[in-house]
Amino acid sequence: MPVTHLSRFAFLVALGWGVVWGASGTHAELYRVEPQQVDDLKAVIGTIESVHEVQARARIGGTIGSLLVKEGDAVAAGDKIAVVGDAKLAIRGKGFDARIESARSAYDKAKLDFARAQELRSSGYGTQAKLDEARANLQAAENAMRASEADRQEVAQQSSEGAVLAPSAGRVLKVPVAVGSVVMAGETIATLSQDNYVLRIELPERHARFLNPGDTVQVGGRGLVEQDHEARQTGTIRLVYPEIKNGRVIADVTVDGLGNYFVGERARVYVSTGQREALMVPVAAVVKRAGTSFVKMRDGAEIVVQIGQVSGDKVEILSGLQKDDEVVTP
Repeated sequence: MPVTHLSRFAFLVALGWGVVWGASGTHAELYRVEPQQVDDLKAVIGTIESVHEVQARARIGGTIGSLLVKEGDAVAAGDKIAVVGDAKLAIRGKGFDARIESARSAYDKAKLDFARAQELRSSGYGTQAKLDEARANLQAAENAMRASEADRQEVAQQSSEGAVLAPSAGRVLKVPVAVGSVVMAGETIATLSQDNYVLRIELPERHARFLNPGDTVQVGGRGLVEQDHEARQTGTIRLVYPEIKNGRVIADVTVDGLGNYFVGERARVYVSTGQREALMVPVAAVVKRAGTSFVKMRDGAEIVVQIGQVSGDKVEILSGLQKDDEVVTP
């Protein structure tokens, strides 16, 4: 073949490949469609739950004088939630103050009597019996004064326990009381959910054998709306409960960023329940126009396809392609 004919042939071949790769000038490759093993993802609804719910309880009985939190507030461990007051404690405190004054007076008098008995005994005018009696009276007066002071400290401690403190950091879920409510010792003032939230899912028991701690799952966005695959988060199964309830197995999933969710809010979770064969193509090979998905074939034709689940950088083709088809990927 002459050189000119060779040049023309090479030009036509290059022109034909240009049709396959596209006129945009970007580099493209051919991808042969082959069946692949993929995870069979099952979509379930998970609920945001607190790992533990704790109660802030009143330590004394009385009337709630003030409430410092409401539902939804975030608290730290030791924060004051409410103040419970008991008027009887103030009355008892005044009574113990009077007892302390009386005991101190009796102690001072016993101290003087003991000093006088000691002086008389040393001078020879007093007896040993009087000195022993004065010493015993002094010890009794001192013990009575200390007992009164201890009783007063007990009342003061009870008054300080009127402050209801948060047992741990978290968010307030419920406050079942109001200012002015009469509560008993041990009664719940507020229910808190601890900061470490989990996504709790339930699956039919036939899928129980596929759930193992440490497995990864995909979590959709908020609002129970089907999100783009790039918006999904990756979570890890933290715990699979050993008990099946009502034919369903329960598992907890840990995901970053759950602290911004509401407790009880739901989210879509995609869990692997085995593997199956599927026709996969690169995500970049699929083009969407007017809500329809297309792929470009080797000969330049565009084929309408129906796509399924996304796995990494590949997307499943449910219909439109068959084994050994070659599609163009940019």
